[in-house]
Amino acid sequence: WGSCWSGRALLLPPCLTLSPAPQLPDRSALESRVREVEEENRQIRLQLGQSQASAQLPADGTYGGQQWGASDKGNRTGCPRAPPVHKCEVIHVACVCAGHNASRDVVTLVKSVLFHRRNPLHFHFITDSVAHQILSALFQSWMVPSVQVSFYDAEQLKSEVSWIPNKHYSGIYGLMKLTLTKALPADLSQVIVLDTDITFATDIAELWGIFRKFTDKQVIGLVENQSDWYLGNLWKNHKPWPALGRGFNTGVILLYLERLRRMRWETMWRLTAERELMSMLSTSLADQDIFNAFIKQNPVLVHQLPCFWNVQLSDHTRSEQCYTEVSDLKVIHWNSPKKLRVKNKHVEFFRNLYLTFLEYDGNLLRRELFGCPSPNSPQSIQLQSALEQLDEDDQCYDFRRERLTVHRVHLYFLQYEYLQADDTDITLVAQLSMDRLQMLEAICKHWEGPISLALYMSDAEAQQFLRYAQASEVLKNRKNVGYHIVYREGQFYPVNLLRNVALRNAPTPYVFLTDVDFLPMYGLYDYLRRSVVQLDMANSKKALVVPAFETLRYRLSFPKSKAELLSMLDMGTLYTFRYHVWPKGHAPTNYAKWRTATTPYRVEWEADFEPYVVVRKDCPEYDQRFVGFGWNKVAHVMELDAQEYELMVLPNAFMIHMPHAPSFDISKFRSSPSYRHCLSTLKDEFHQDMSRKYGSAALKYLTAHRSI
Repeated sequence: WGSCWSGRALLLPPCLTLSPAPQLPDRSALESRVREVEEENRQIRLQLGQSQASAQLPADGTYGGQQWGASDKGNRTGCPRAPPVHKCEVIHVACVCAGHNASRDVVTLVKSVLFHRRNPLHFHFITDSVAHQILSALFQSWMVPSVQVSFYDAEQLKSEVSWIPNKHYSGIYGLMKLTLTKALPADLSQVIVLDTDITFATDIAELWGIFRKFTDKQVIGLVENQSDWYLGNLWKNHKPWPALGRGFNTGVILLYLERLRRMRWETMWRLTAERELMSMLSTSLADQDIFNAFIKQNPVLVHQLPCFWNVQLSDHTRSEQCYTEVSDLKVIHWNSPKKLRVKNKHVEFFRNLYLTFLEYDGNLLRRELFGCPSPNSPQSIQLQSALEQLDEDDQCYDFRRERLTVHRVHLYFLQYEYLQADDTDITLVAQLSMDRLQMLEAICKHWEGPISLALYMSDAEAQQFLRYAQASEVLKNRKNVGYHIVYREGQFYPVNLLRNVALRNAPTPYVFLTDVDFLPMYGLYDYLRRSVVQLDMANSKKALVVPAFETLRYRLSFPKSKAELLSMLDMGTLYTFRYHVWPKGHAPTNYAKWRTATTPYRVEWEADFEPYVVVRKDCPEYDQRFVGFGWNKVAHVMELDAQEYELMVLPNAFMIHMPHAPSFDISKFRSSPSYRHCLSTLKDEFHQDMSRKYGSAALKYLTAHRSI
């Protein structure tokens, strides 16, 4: 099959694919026959590979020092043969990843690998605390079969390389590939090491199979450098580190860890670095300089890979000599600081390939590997058990199924920096989808404190949001906003899941639970922090109610004070929130009392009350059975009351709802009797659960519900 995967290889020419198998009554017989055919094909490919290798390659098994240019037959892949890799052999991939931006990049790399792969994978990530948090949450929620992930603390490795001065923009993390023999498990014998700016255009198993071609002495597999950097002729007085000819690029490395450890790699690279730094003073290309200086002293240890395994798109490269057809490409390396803006005659094609994976729906990569047993995680076993208990004939099956959907989550999608002001600090918590994106700039202007947002988007929409945020003067200068992407899946808007994601990732002791289509009054952040102290929230269970108002005007002169707001209320420019359509939602706030109040006052819970509140971060989470429109906040406020939170209305706080088109879910609620029936059913079940959880104290909720 070469690099064809169900006819979906992005770059390769059309290959012969298996025609659909007829439906047989005995599935085990079919699977047995498929395995036999695959084994026969594997043996044929192996024999072909050995005969081709003996005809084309030098006796030592390397690719030699020849130029792998456009004229090389060995570079023409056609429908290439697969390497001699067992179909269920685990392929190990290592990557150094630090910070928010690199975490985004590595996801695109992983997508390209998963798209083409037919083998189980084990990713080894050397990370800082930021990347660890982001990637561990992502892979846990991605739940890709036959993929294992391990993390290693970069902090513990810094001392190994911090003594090396490095001018490269990658900083200290650009040197950490030197430490992999120490960082990775002692029983791991081989690993593919990749930079984060790599895109695969073929099955990574082909690259893994090249380990079989190593001679007994070879320990490192690398592609020749395609720029003139190590030739030292780029500018006057350009003095690069020593290298063998053009040198090698370390964006893609095959590391034979077992052999490297035996030859005491850690000592050898250190001695090389110490010797060269006496004259060079610092590295310019991070680990690549040290690898090259080591190889120049020990050329027998390197196995040169064909250049299509690392087509380098940096400036001053000869990458175009590496291929004539796009089908020749296997790995594209965006190793220029300019990234996608690099100059290359085929850059438009490369960019489109990269964007394909960037915006590719990662949910489609959750596919099982046929014939390879995949150990189920406790999470997937629990999920499968819950799914099996659902009744597919239940009229509300779709609602119940939605609650069990595991959405991929990419935390801190953009750069994030936050220093807690003090122990009264408050995070604004909200959720949104693409159609509410225009509200973000206004909220940032009204709220200077930290913000935690869950954004419900497809992979393609997440990239649109990234471009929008990077182009916005307001958003790109705000580093204390945590943007958490929850990837779209299913037919309902998982509103309470989104709220919980934003709530869990709020970094402060207190949270302001609101919606993204409300603008807080100017100065609300500081006022709420003072109220937290005044009402002793650290030692009591209180929920501070921020009264909500609305305008029907798209252009509003926002009131600068309570007095100005009251004047606008009297003139009919503003209304109490949902006064016309759903007064019960906010009537208990007691707006008449609020007009003249000068101190906080307590209100009692009433049925359907759904105020926006400030609470301690350890408050109950939202009930995720409520998806789409209806009762999602009502249930949460009911639980706050059940846990004996005092509802205190703040006399000098307010927020204003800005008008917008109705959401898809509210339209469904209004037009679909079955939608309303299922929401009513979920309400009843929620009341039953409340009774079990809180006993007789919860009877008032059921009584209030039935009296409506």
